Amino acid sequence: MKPLFRNISRLFILFLVITLMIGCEDKDDKVIFDISIIPQPQELTIENGYLKLDKNTKILTDSDNHKVADIANYFVRQFNSVSGYSLSVSVMTGDTTPKNAILFIDKNIESSFGKEGYTLKSNKNNIVLSGSPHGLFYAVQTLFQLLPVEIYSSKNIKNTNWYVPSVSIKDQPRFKWRGMHLDVGRHMFPVSFIKKYIDYIAMHKMNIFHWHLTEDQGWRIEIKKYPRLTKIGAWRKGTQIEKTNKIDNQRYGGYYTQEEIREIVTYAGEKFVTVVPEIELPGHSIAALTAYPEFSCTGGSFEVRTKWGNSNNIYCAGNDSVFSFLENILTEVLELFPSKYIHIGGDEAPKTRWEECVKCQERIKNEGLKDEQELQSYFISRIEKFLNSKGRQIIGWDEILEGGLAPNAAVMSWRGIEGGISAAKLKHNVVMTPTDYLYFDYYQGKPENEPLAIGGFLPIEKVYSYEPIPEELSINEQQYIMGVQANQWTEYIATPELVEYMTLPRLCALSEIAWSPKHRRNLDNFLLKMNTHYERLNELGVNYRWPRLEGLNSKNIFIEKIKVEFISKQKGTKIYYTLDGTTPSNNSTLYTKSFTVSKTTSINVIEYSSKGKSSPIYNGQYIKQKPIEAVTTKSSQKGLIFEFFEFEKPINYTNKLLDMQASFNGKVKKFIIPIEDEKLPEKFGLIYKGFITIPADGVYTFSILSNDGSKLYIADQLVVDNDGQHGAFEKEGEIALKAGQHKIQLDYFQAGGGKALKVYFQNKKSEKIEISENILNY
Repeated sequence: MKPLFRNISRLFILFLVITLMIGCEDKDDKVIFDISIIPQPQELTIENGYLKLDKNTKILTDSDNHKVADIANYFVRQFNSVSGYSLSVSVMTGDTTPKNAILFIDKNIESSFGKEGYTLKSNKNNIVLSGSPHGLFYAVQTLFQLLPVEIYSSKNIKNTNWYVPSVSIKDQPRFKWRGMHLDVGRHMFPVSFIKKYIDYIAMHKMNIFHWHLTEDQGWRIEIKKYPRLTKIGAWRKGTQIEKTNKIDNQRYGGYYTQEEIREIVTYAGEKFVTVVPEIELPGHSIAALTAYPEFSCTGGSFEVRTKWGNSNNIYCAGNDSVFSFLENILTEVLELFPSKYIHIGGDEAPKTRWEECVKCQERIKNEGLKDEQELQSYFISRIEKFLNSKGRQIIGWDEILEGGLAPNAAVMSWRGIEGGISAAKLKHNVVMTPTDYLYFDYYQGKPENEPLAIGGFLPIEKVYSYEPIPEELSINEQQYIMGVQANQWTEYIATPELVEYMTLPRLCALSEIAWSPKHRRNLDNFLLKMNTHYERLNELGVNYRWPRLEGLNSKNIFIEKIKVEFISKQKGTKIYYTLDGTTPSNNSTLYTKSFTVSKTTSINVIEYSSKGKSSPIYNGQYIKQKPIEAVTTKSSQKGLIFEFFEFEKPINYTNKLLDMQASFNGKVKKFIIPIEDEKLPEKFGLIYKGFITIPADGVYTFSILSNDGSKLYIADQLVVDNDGQHGAFEKEGEIALKAGQHKIQLDYFQAGGGKALKVYFQNKKSEKIEISENILNY
């Protein structure tokens, strides 16, 4: 019943979307409108008719408010650039809106729609946008999406009918904080791209750009009082090569001048985006301490980090000159950024140096603090007091809860939702940004098909599923959830093109979470709207992640023959493929229906949009494999045997276990960690061995969800390679097996932090299940 219900649900949603495609008769013309607005408006009514914009269309404001005129001109500049017209903005005279006009009404509707709310009414005579300047800006974003997708082009588009369907929209955001973060400490990006990034934020009716400006790997903001911050702290000797211990030894760095920062803040303000700077403290500060080591606990010397991760060396909490240093920095930051909130980090600050520092221990004693956790709270509170005296508020990562939350602090809940729940119950403002749903440096698909990422798995569908209001909060406590934000960390994102790829289209899903009422959100509807939205991104020239074809896996094992089928996730595309190893193009074989292969084949595939944009080239290996014969064994005990390894220094790969002496060995029922969490060392490894009983001849898919690395061998063949240091992530592999028993071995290690280990299998005819003791023996 579930698949049938799902199909019925999809058909129903499709019917709803089709009803938004309105046919309008105008002499010999019939105009079909696909109304796909992202984020989904609060209220949308579809009416009959449309208005065709032309060279005689009037652009009017109802007042001489220059902010309203600026927004009207913003619309006109873009419309003129693509249409070739020469429209201009003027103030309306008289009480009647003329025909063939777009009217911007400066109307305070804050009592019912808030500062950012708006109304938009269009019919065959005119279009009327109403709201404060904030609301009118968002009304223009909606108007752009009512026009043909060519409105987003950077060139003049000839022979386009600029139709706007008749609609009535009343709209306002659900949350006041709708944020997107960008880390420029690990990798930095030119001013021109920062502006593009702000454009993407504004286009989707989001209003916060969280700019992560300082890190262990680089200081990126000019501070005139402390020139060594950029002369020394902005540069590192090299950069870690992928996920290895190697460094490329190429000097890397740079920073944004104060003039450039003012330019960006002004640009963002014109798009009603607030730039919230982040100046990390007390941790993630090694770049600053490299420039000014006297503000550390040890006095240095230090080097700007070339590897990812953080340092034990942080600002000294027992040294009053540290606070003068930070207050002087923040004084210049406040002159550059008018935002209410200043982000002070507060995350991942090891207390090792404070535990050893005489000054820090004296501070704990003199201030009557319990421990180093409360010393961090003292540190944060002292910075907050300074910023409050300047009329600003602090916001920090959820570690600022540790040791007691500063009196007026807001919290960004990133380590799950628990920090946000705790802060809201304490009546502190919260921005929800949990890693599992809103860390855009996570993989969007299978790692073998994606650019290198930090780990995790976060497809657009999972982003969209996130609900920012935790069920654990009462109605009164829910008011402290200010909003929602996604974070873009850049350890493995070195270019603007890759930032775009990792950000879009997931930003589109985020925008609907942040703006649209919960009851107006629907995943199937959203994905259908994305078909049109991808065309808009095409016009903008965005290097977004193309939705992967369904049915195409990188490795496919078969015994006799296998069906090859490709299903596009975008409408209007064409798929081409080659079977001879050559690079496919739109001159290759056009895919029209599924086909069968009966020998080992490498298939290369490419997809083209209706506008000619091409997808990446996909490759699928279809491997004919003779099933591996089962083995005869006298093993009769259920479960597995294991060897357990404990080590002080973290390892990177499972093969390091082979060089170690096991701490002890034992037996387990299945692939589980044999020690209770509270007794488990931080760093350890396991090798499991035994046999698995395969019920019937066939191709089997095995998968491992692990944190950190793991490898699975069946019949001494590597089937799943999920090795390396990473967060919880699942990988899979296939193998053809005869019915009966087969050797199985799993190598696994944990380098510290979160722990996860699950092993699954399935064949083509069964659902995926966790491997249990019923089919394991030794």
